[in-house]
Amino acid sequence: MELRMDRERCIGAGMCVLTAPEVFDQDTEDGRVAPLDATPAPERAAAVRAAVQVCPSGAITIVEQSPREENR
Repeated sequence: MELRMDRERCIGAGMCVLTAPEVFDQDTEDGRVAPLDATPAPERAAAVRAAVQVCPSGAITIVEQSPREENR
């Protein structure tokens, strides 16, 4: 799993940080999403998916990696 964040689209609601604080933070300057881990561990997948779902602006996207890419 790889995360992509669109900081231009982000409105700084902070729902991602509340849902998955080990993966997301907010920039101290503008309050927009700041990734702590753009490729979170599998055990964080449920929290990351929940954070993507609650993001009011849709600024976070999950890019699933194929098994072949993960083994590189």
